[in-house]
Amino acid sequence: MDNLGDYYHDVQMQKMFQLLEEPKSLDNIDISVGFIKNLVLKILSTYGVIKVNQIHEITGLHTDILEAVLRKLEKDDMCAQTGGGFLFPSVEFTIKQQGREKALQIMQENPYIGIAPVAYDEYFTIMSAQVKGRFPLKIPESVIKNAMKEIVGVEKAKKTLIASSIGGKGFFIYGPPGTGKTFITSKMSQMLPPILMPKYIEFSGSVIQLYDPDFHHKSPEQPEDPRWVKVSAPFVFTGSELTSEKLETLFNPNKGVYETSPIIKANGGVLLLDDLGRQKEDHNIILNRLIVPLENKRDVIYIKGAPVIVHTQFIPVLSTNLDINIVDEAHLRRAPMHILLGPPTPEEILEVFKRNLDLLNEEYDDSILNRFKKVYIPISEGGEQLKPTYAHARDIAQIAQAVRIRNNKDKITLDVLEEALDEHILIALQRKYTPELYERIINKKV
Repeated sequence: MDNLGDYYHDVQMQKMFQLLEEPKSLDNIDISVGFIKNLVLKILSTYGVIKVNQIHEITGLHTDILEAVLRKLEKDDMCAQTGGGFLFPSVEFTIKQQGREKALQIMQENPYIGIAPVAYDEYFTIMSAQVKGRFPLKIPESVIKNAMKEIVGVEKAKKTLIASSIGGKGFFIYGPPGTGKTFITSKMSQMLPPILMPKYIEFSGSVIQLYDPDFHHKSPEQPEDPRWVKVSAPFVFTGSELTSEKLETLFNPNKGVYETSPIIKANGGVLLLDDLGRQKEDHNIILNRLIVPLENKRDVIYIKGAPVIVHTQFIPVLSTNLDINIVDEAHLRRAPMHILLGPPTPEEILEVFKRNLDLLNEEYDDSILNRFKKVYIPISEGGEQLKPTYAHARDIAQIAQAVRIRNNKDKITLDVLEEALDEHILIALQRKYTPELYERIINKKV
């Protein structure tokens, strides 16, 4: 099996799609009639007058279900038909006084308006079938090659990334700033198969949000039921802003939903805890919160005080620029592999610089590449022997583009590159201070 389509939309996924046909009647949908009635009533109250096809766009519910619900609400004197065409989707409804009073009461308890959720039991069943036996994976060579194509050098690190993706084992990645820790970790999710997830879950009348477009990227194929979404294996990352509170599922009164934490959003993918040791809160307290979801592949959240079990099968990645000893052995056991990244070679940073220029569609001569390389080669070879990082290559390419535009040049010349180098603060500091003093400055020891 070396076909990308076969891997990202395999037989199991195709069977899941068959299960997730769009419900077209109240008898076939997994959520209660009462919940749907309340959802439609809140929409009527919010809009005042609205067409059925607009309610369909908001809720994702089939018009046959909406017709059944609206007729029930009409019979209960909650709403009334005010106009529209021959076809039901074009029919217009308005809220009545009794319906408005009822909607106000419902909104105080549950203000959520949006796509209809999936029943909790349905979510748990479908998700359990997907994550059971997920590892070890047999990843096609073409998938690995595609995921690794943008990573320059670090062959040993690539092998660890591949082994981690196959076995589902986490790892600790460490080394100086700018060595590409976040970048190479982000490529892992491309080696993992996609996952089906509901956008929202309904539990005892409350709504839990799972889908987050910041981390969940839709696949080309989507199930018929619009309440579900097929996403690429997520890559969820947090940094120095992380607190133990942000690892909990909390109610957002503005949205009327319980917003899930990164450990739940990462289900089926990778969770990177970046910049460990730089959080305001003790990082060991944060890592302690991960022990149960890592051990059990499930976590418990609380909805109005009631415990709810959710899936949390993700690959944990711990990252730091500091000494590896900041992390307790108990936490390292949950991420038993490791990657140590050192500074790139002049040849590697030059390759990344060139790739970034090409990505920016910039024109340049080979003399630009030779000059950039001299920044990092030894003094004995005619260079400046500055400390290279992959971040330099990306930043200098982008700064050079800005300088070229500022100087009204058609392409990046040597003069443009020299200005870009002068503009970069870390290069300026290395040129100004001795290597020892520079290290103390960037590590905030002076």
